[in-house]
Amino acid sequence: MNENVPLGGTALEGGTTVADRVCDVLLLFTQGSTELGVSEIARRLELPKSVVHRILRSLSSRELIRHTRDGRSYQLGPAAALLGARAWAALDVHAAARPVLRRLRDETGETTTLSQLVGAERTYVEQFESRREVKMTVALGVRHSLHAGASGKAMLAHLDPAEQERVLAVPLRSLTPAPVTDTDLLRTELAEIARRGSAISLGERLPEAGAIAAPILLPTGEVFGAISLCGPLGRFDPDTVRRYEPMVRAAATEICRALAEPHTIQDQEL
Repeated sequence: MNENVPLGGTALEGGTTVADRVCDVLLLFTQGSTELGVSEIARRLELPKSVVHRILRSLSSRELIRHTRDGRSYQLGPAAALLGARAWAALDVHAAARPVLRRLRDETGETTTLSQLVGAERTYVEQFESRREVKMTVALGVRHSLHAGASGKAMLAHLDPAEQERVLAVPLRSLTPAPVTDTDLLRTELAEIARRGSAISLGERLPEAGAIAAPILLPTGEVFGAISLCGPLGRFDPDTVRRYEPMVRAAATEICRALAEPHTIQDQEL
C-alpha cells in the first residue's frame, strides 16, 4: 500500500499547506535541472528530508515523478508528461503549425514536418508529405537522438546550456558516416546553428536524405521542437539549400509569432 501525502489544504507551520509544498516540489523540476535528489530538494525548499520523502512517495504513486535509471534521483513521470501535453494542447502548437507547414510543402514540393522535444530526444508529431513520386516520409511517434539530423540539432542548439551539456555528456552514437560525434566539433556547429537560426543535415540520420530545420520556441523561450523541410539528398544541392533555408526560418518565425498571439490561431485555415 502506498503512503500518500494528502493533497488537500491542511494548514502547516507558517500558513503553508501540504498542497503548497507538493506544488513547490513539482515546480522545482521546471527550474533548471530535470533530475533532483531528496537532499537537493530539501535544501532548495528548506524542508525537512522526511517531508520531502513523503511528498516524493505520494507523487511517485501517482506517476507524476519517477526514479531515474540509477535510482538515486527523481525526474518527472508520465502523468506529468500527460499534464504538459494537455497544457500544450490548449496552446495548440499543431494548429499554429499546420497551415504554415502545408504552405511550405506546396511552395517547395518537399515534405514538411513538426518534431517535439521529448526529454533528451525528439519525435515527429506532424508531417505534410511531398506530392512528388520520389519523396521522403517520416514515422510519427518514433524517438530520435538530438545530435544527428537537422531537427534534432536545431532543438539542441537552442536548449539552455545545462540541458545541452546533459545531452552531450552521453556518448554520441553515429547512424551514418555523416554525423559529428566529437563533442567539441558539435558544440562549434551548435553555436553556428544558434547564430544562424537553422540547421542543415545532408545524410546524417538517413544516408539518402537531406533536411533543413528551424526551432519552434514557446512564448516562454523554451524549446517546443522544430519544423523541417526534407527530401531525397540529390535534390538538396547547395543552391537549393540556400534558397530553402530562409523559407524554413521564416515559417518557424511565423509559427512562433502565432503562439505568442494565440487568439490568432483559430482564425487560420487548417
